[in-house]
Amino acid sequence: MSSLPRRAKVKVQTAEPKDEFSSLSESSSASEEDDKDDSAWEPQKKVPRNPRQPVRKESKPKRVPRAKKNALQISDGPEGVAVTEVLNSSVAVTDDALEDRKNKPVTVQTLKTAKTKRKNSAQSPSAPKTKKLKAVLKVEETNETSSIRSESHSTEAPSTSTLWAGACKKEEDEDDCVFGQPPLKTMKTETSQGQPERILANASDTTEEMEMSWDIVQVLSERTSIEPWVCANIIRLFNDDNTIPFIVRYRKELINNLDADYLREVQQTLEELRAVAKKVRSTIQKIKKEGKMSECLLRALLNCKSFEELEHVSAPYKTGSKGTKAQRARQLGLEEAARTLLENPGVLNLLSYVRPDVKGLSALQDIETGVQHILADMIAKDRETLDFIRKLCQNRYISIQSSLAKASSKKVNEKDVDKFHLYQNFSCNIRNIQHHQILAINRGENLKILTVKVNIPDGVKNEFCRWCIQNRWRPRRFARPELMKILHNSVDDSFKRLIYPLLCREFRAKLTSDAEKESVMMFGRNLRQLLLTSPVPGRTLMGVDPGYRHGCKLAIISPTSQILHTDVVYLHCGRDFQEAEKIKRLLLNFNCSTVVIGNGTACRETEAYFADLIMKNYFAPLDVVYCIVSEAGASIYSVSPEANKEMPGLDPNLRSAVSIARRVQDPLAELVKIEPKHIGVGMYQHDVSPTLLKATLDSVVEECVSFVGVDINICSEVLLRHIAGLNANRAKNIIEWREKNGPFINREQLKKVKGLGPKSFQQCAGFIRINQEYIRKLCSSQQTGSAGPNLGVAMTSPAGAEVANEKPGKKKSKTAANVTLKPDPLDQTCIHPESYGIATRFLSFIGGIPCEIGKPEMQQKIKSFVEKEGIEKTAERLQTTVHTLQIIIDGLSQPESFDFRTDFVKPDFKRSIVSLKDLQVGTVLTGKVENATLFGIFVDIGVGTAGLIPIRNITEAKLSKTKKRRSLGLGPGERVEVQVLNIDAARSRITLDLLRVL
Repeated sequence: MSSLPRRAKVKVQTAEPKDEFSSLSESSSASEEDDKDDSAWEPQKKVPRNPRQPVRKESKPKRVPRAKKNALQISDGPEGVAVTEVLNSSVAVTDDALEDRKNKPVTVQTLKTAKTKRKNSAQSPSAPKTKKLKAVLKVEETNETSSIRSESHSTEAPSTSTLWAGACKKEEDEDDCVFGQPPLKTMKTETSQGQPERILANASDTTEEMEMSWDIVQVLSERTSIEPWVCANIIRLFNDDNTIPFIVRYRKELINNLDADYLREVQQTLEELRAVAKKVRSTIQKIKKEGKMSECLLRALLNCKSFEELEHVSAPYKTGSKGTKAQRARQLGLEEAARTLLENPGVLNLLSYVRPDVKGLSALQDIETGVQHILADMIAKDRETLDFIRKLCQNRYISIQSSLAKASSKKVNEKDVDKFHLYQNFSCNIRNIQHHQILAINRGENLKILTVKVNIPDGVKNEFCRWCIQNRWRPRRFARPELMKILHNSVDDSFKRLIYPLLCREFRAKLTSDAEKESVMMFGRNLRQLLLTSPVPGRTLMGVDPGYRHGCKLAIISPTSQILHTDVVYLHCGRDFQEAEKIKRLLLNFNCSTVVIGNGTACRETEAYFADLIMKNYFAPLDVVYCIVSEAGASIYSVSPEANKEMPGLDPNLRSAVSIARRVQDPLAELVKIEPKHIGVGMYQHDVSPTLLKATLDSVVEECVSFVGVDINICSEVLLRHIAGLNANRAKNIIEWREKNGPFINREQLKKVKGLGPKSFQQCAGFIRINQEYIRKLCSSQQTGSAGPNLGVAMTSPAGAEVANEKPGKKKSKTAANVTLKPDPLDQTCIHPESYGIATRFLSFIGGIPCEIGKPEMQQKIKSFVEKEGIEKTAERLQTTVHTLQIIIDGLSQPESFDFRTDFVKPDFKRSIVSLKDLQVGTVLTGKVENATLFGIFVDIGVGTAGLIPIRNITEAKLSKTKKRRSLGLGPGERVEVQVLNIDAARSRITLDLLRVL
C-alpha cells in the first residue's frame, strides 16, 4: 500500500489527493480480494484493480494527511475530469471519458507536467527518485490502457461523462446554494433513446457500502428492478438530503420519471441494505474483540446481504453461545482432517487423530462425526453453495402450509379461532400466495392459533446433494469409500440441519417483508386518494356529529372555515319535530344548504332523518343536500393540543362537528391535523412495522401537501410543517416571522427565517405560493412604490442577487430592503427559483410579460410557440431539460387559483336513502369507495353496510385510463358503478361487481 500515498504526495501540485479510504484500508484485516471494494467507484462499473501493489511497502502512509486540500482546478472539458479521477484515486481509475482514445495523450501529458513540477519543487533532486517516478508513470499508462480494454467489454448504459465536470462544480458551490444556474437541471438527457443522465457518485457518499463484498447499486437494482444508473442517482440524491417531492417534481430526468411510490420503495430497500451493512460491521468488530475472527468468517460476513444470512453466519459467535458442533470439533483439532479429506484424501488417516483420554476423540466414530460437522458447516456457509440451492428453489414448487395449533382451543377464544377458519388447513405455492394471506397467517401464528411451516420437496434435496458431491465439494483426488461416506453424510447433515432452516427463515422473512411493504403502500395510496379529494370551496356547511344519548352535535362554518355557530340537537329521543324547527332556522339564518354527516354511531338514523325532511321539502326555499364523510380520527383530534389551540374554550364534542364539516370544505388542510394511522383507510396496519408505516404515511402527507402547494401568507402552521424541507420548528419560525414582519412579499424572504438554510430553501421554495393579488393590494395600500401589474422578476436583478447573497447578521440598507420587498409574479407558480432565469428567457422568446401569467393570452402565446418550435428544440435553445421546460410551461399557463385536486373525486351529495331490504341481486347502484385492501374494495352504496368488490372482479378493462395503475387499485373517495352479486343479510355482507369507474 506504500507507493500510493507517495504518488499522492508527488502530484499534490496538480491534484487534490482525497483518499477517503486510507483509514479504512489501514483498519481492515480483510484479505487482498476484499480490498477491491475500497477503490473509487462509478454507478455501474466495477473498477479494475491496479496491479501496482508490491510497490506499496516503500511509502509512508502518514504523509497522506499533509497533502493540500482544494488544490485541484477542474477544467471545463471532459479531459480535466479524466485527469482528476486518475490523480485522486488510490488506484488508477479510468473515467468513462477515457473510452475515447483521444483523451489518453492529454492524461499522459498532464502526468508529465506533474512530474516536472515535482522535480522543480524538490530542494535536492536525486536521480533514483526521478527514475522511480518515471517507472510509476509508465506503469500508470499501461494500467490505463488495460483498464480501457477491460471496459470495452462492458454492456452497461452509455454515460454522459462530458457533463460530470458541472456536477463536480456543483459540489464545490453547494454551500452557497446558487439557484440561478443549477448544474443538475441544465444536464441534457435522452432517457427515451437509451442515453440516461448519470451523476458522478463521490466516494465519500458510499463509504459505508464500500466495505462490503457486494455493490450496493447493483443489489439495489436487482431488488427493485430499476436500472443501475437510476439507482446510483437516487442514492446520490438521498445522500444530499433531497426530499421525495422535490426529486419527483424537479429532478425527473435523473430518476427516469419514477413516481413517488417507486421512489419510496427504493428508499426503503436502500435503508435496509445500509442497516445490514451497519450490522455486519458491528458484528465484525465484536467478533474481532473476542479474538474469534478468521479470514473465512470475515469473507462470509462481508457477503451477507440480509439479516437472515447474517444471523446464520454469526449465531455461533454470539456471547453466551455454547458454540456449534463444528466449533467444538475445530477446538479438538479436526479442521485439518476435514480439509485434507477434500484436498488430498489419499494421505488422510483418521486413526491418527484418536486420543482415548480426550472426550470427542476417544473413538474413530467420534473422529468421523467431528469431521462431518466441520464439513457440514463449511458447506452451509459457502457462498456458491447457497447461491445454487436458492436458484434451485426458484424453479421448484415450494409451499407454505398452515394448520390449527394443537393447544389453540384451550388458550384462545373460539371467536378468534373462527376468524382463521380459512387458514386451518391451508397450503399455497410461495410464488402465488397473496400478501393479505401472509399477514393473516402471521397474525394467527402470533396468537398461537396456527402453526406454519415451509415445505421443500425431496427432489430439491436430492439434486442439491448430487451437485455437491459431483461438483462443488468433490475431493480433488481419489477418496476411499469410507471417506466418501463421511462426505455424503456431511452434505445430508448440512442440508437438513443448517441449510433447510436457513431457507425457511429466508422465505418467511421475504414473504413477510413484501407483504408488510405492500400493506403499507396500499395504506399510502388510500391516504393519498383521501387527502387529494376535491375540496368544496365557497359553501357554508353544517357539520353533524351523530349520537344517541348525548345528541347530535352541530357546527356551521363559513366558506373561509370560520366557526359561525355550534349547537346540540336530540334527533332520536322523541323530540324530532322541535329539533327539526331548530335545524331549519339555523340553515335559513346562515343560508346553508349543505349538510355533512359523520359516519359514526347513529349515522344511519341521522341520515334517514335528514333524507326524510329533504324529501318532504321541509327546508324550502333552500335546496338542501347531504353527504356522508368518514369521521375516523375526529374524536382523537378534538382532544389534541392542536385542536385546543385552534378552538380554545370549545367543547371537544363540538370540535368534532367542526372537523367533520371542514373535511369536505378542504380535506387536505383538515386531515393533516390527524395522525395518518388514525384516518382508517389501512389494512393490517397493526401487524406491520410501526417505523415503516409512520415513515411512509408521513412521506405521503408531505408529498400531497407539497404538490398541492400552500399560500404562505394564509396557511396554518400545521399545514406548513408538512411541506418538503420544513419541519415543526421551521414552520413555527415562519409563522413567527410572518406575525412579526407582516406577510411575505416574495420567496427570497424565506431565507431570512431563522433555521431555514440554503438546503431547506431549495427543497421547499417550489411548493410555497405567494398570492400576487393579495400582494398587489398590500403594496397599493401601503404605497410602497410603483408596484403594479407590470412587476419584473426580482431575482434576476443585480440588486436582488445582492440581497440574496448578503451575509446574515449584516445590517440591511434601505435600498436593499426596497428591492427585497419587490413582488415576483413567478412566486405564484410551481416554477422553482432555480429556474427563474430560464423562465425569464422563455418569456422573452414567446413575447410574454409577467403580468400575463395564468391568463388566456399567455396560454395562447405558449401554445403557438411550442407548436411552431417544438418543446425539445426550445429546451435545447434554453440549455435546459424537457422536464424543466414543461414545469415552466405549466407554471406560466395555470391560473392563479389553480388547484389540481379539482380533477379528483368530489363528495357524493344525496337527497334520499336506500335500505338493505331494498336491495336485490342484479341491482345496479352508484357508490363511493370507502377503503381499499389487498383482497378487495369496500364501497359505500348508501345502505349502511359497505359492499365488497373482490379483487378478482377488478380488471384493467373496467378501469378508466387514468386509473390503470400497476396495482389496478381504486382509492377512497372514487365513485363507481356496481352491480349486486350476492346478499347475506344474516352476516350483513354484500358482494358487488365493478361495472365502471365514474
